[in-house]
Amino acid sequence: MAYIGFAKTDLAPYETYSIILKELEERGFKIKFSKHHWAGDMPFGLVIVESDRGNIAIRWALGKTFELRIEEVSDKDLSEFIDDTLEYISGD
Repeated sequence: MAYIGFAKTDLAPYETYSIILKELEERGFKIKFSKHHWAGDMPFGLVIVESDRGNIAIRWALGKTFELRIEEVSDKDLSEFIDDTLEYISGD
């Protein structure tokens, strides 16, 4: 199983990363590994997580408050989501 997510946040990047991981744990995901990608001059980033329930990629962007939406997808869709987001962050 794979998941993608979309988060809005009013927090700094590191705080956003931490709250996303906390929220996933509260929703029953046991996190095995995680990493965070963002560029200092862009108001969004990507959190990638390996969990006991499958891999997760969450794209976050600045907003007025924190909110997180997650949906189940195919492994192929997860891979494309990660590739597209990383390409955008890197400016390619």
